[in-house]
Amino acid sequence: MRLSALIALLCTALGAAVFSQTPAVTAITGATLIDGNGGAPVSDAVVVVSGNQITAVGLRATTPVPAGATIIDARGKFLMPGLVDTNVHLSLYGGTGERYETLAKYHPRQQEIVLEAAQLQLKHGVTTVRDSYGLLTPLVAVRNQITSGGAIGPRILAAGNIVGWGGPYSISFSLIREQGLTLFQEQVNDEVSQGVGEDLVDLDPAELRAAIRAYLDKGPDFIKYGGTAHFARPSFIGFSPEAQRVLVEEAHRRGKSAETHATTPDGLRLSVEAGIDLIQHPELLGPRELPDALVRAIVEKKVVCSMLSNTISGEAWTKAVKERDEALAKRTEAEKAQQGTPRPRTGAELRQRAADEGLELQMRRRNAQKLIAAGAVVTVGTDSYWAAAPEFTRSGTKPDNQNHGIGTVIAIEGLVELGMTPAQAIVAGTRNGAIASRGLAEFGTIEAGKRADLLVLDADPLLAISNLRTLAMVMRDGQVIDRQRLPQQRVLSR
Repeated sequence: MRLSALIALLCTALGAAVFSQTPAVTAITGATLIDGNGGAPVSDAVVVVSGNQITAVGLRATTPVPAGATIIDARGKFLMPGLVDTNVHLSLYGGTGERYETLAKYHPRQQEIVLEAAQLQLKHGVTTVRDSYGLLTPLVAVRNQITSGGAIGPRILAAGNIVGWGGPYSISFSLIREQGLTLFQEQVNDEVSQGVGEDLVDLDPAELRAAIRAYLDKGPDFIKYGGTAHFARPSFIGFSPEAQRVLVEEAHRRGKSAETHATTPDGLRLSVEAGIDLIQHPELLGPRELPDALVRAIVEKKVVCSMLSNTISGEAWTKAVKERDEALAKRTEAEKAQQGTPRPRTGAELRQRAADEGLELQMRRRNAQKLIAAGAVVTVGTDSYWAAAPEFTRSGTKPDNQNHGIGTVIAIEGLVELGMTPAQAIVAGTRNGAIASRGLAEFGTIEAGKRADLLVLDADPLLAISNLRTLAMVMRDGQVIDRQRLPQQRVLSR
């Protein structure tokens, strides 16, 4: 049976259900296999799935199809692993203006919103997400619901708070002073920070260990901490070297990874020396280039680099270049009209000129390319988030590059623009994402014994990475997904 007809049959088996009653044994035959390991593709391949597990992979000539298996004929199509996004934000967690109005109205529906975002990710072929900042309670609830089979969605790994930060309405996160907050804002801060906020800087190492152990008892899948404050300017070191080692050790003691958000070269260096497993957006260091010694340390230690490539490539980069050129043209005209000897510029004026010239974004691209060229373990981490609800926004929808699901595809496309081959970008978006998730033994590549998280594409992504957009089928944990029905319930998405 041809693929489109079989998917339609499988996806109507349960009527309104989002996933099909996929038979116990399914064989996908005839596709060109891109297994996620970076090797040569395999033409006319067979992948056998039993339950939620891949049981056989190989050439049609040497890989028998079990008797009674349902066959999905994928001739002329391309089979690859499900995508992994290592930095998303599924919950509503803060914001001002329109986003604050959205949070105030929809906060009681956080679990529905988390599931909606997760299903939007899955709709675009993202079968695993790492939520690196948000409300831990609804994230854990939806994660557990999906794991138990009570809801359809990608595999969710959640960090909850960024340890050492005080919630969305705080100095460390958003440069908002605590004085003058509404009761609701203070409550949201507490819901996000979960006892591991800004007060941790007052603790000695033994007290810090106790606080982190108590937080780990609440169920986060990994620890993300503030190696510095949120922004590059102003910034400060978040934890001492000793405190950072405590955070990493306690995460590792529970078999969990530890990662940093650090926006200065020195802050990042301290985190790497503390033994972190992953860096979020390592290319983002304000106006500074990544030091060569730090790049070497990252590569030698195999620290995963979760790269925000979706915001420094494609339409985002084109728009930034256009705005830079327009700003420089206006500046030139203004300077021509000036009379007399110009006075020395203030520091603030020099920083504004640098912003007008887009120097920070240019440096981010340079740093990303430097890490890629050095052979760092790169994944995509989009920072995808919820904008304002449709009824509150005047500016229309935000750009796709940080929308749930499609943002991940744009980020993988961006890696090619930044210097990767399509094959390398696919490895970054699949296998390396599984490494970042400490899940390579279970998913991330198409191999016997792994979970059946599979994508079927109509066109070859090795020929053009944009062919990731030709998604024909998603299989998540052995179940064929009815993508047209996702999300099941729309709360914030259009």
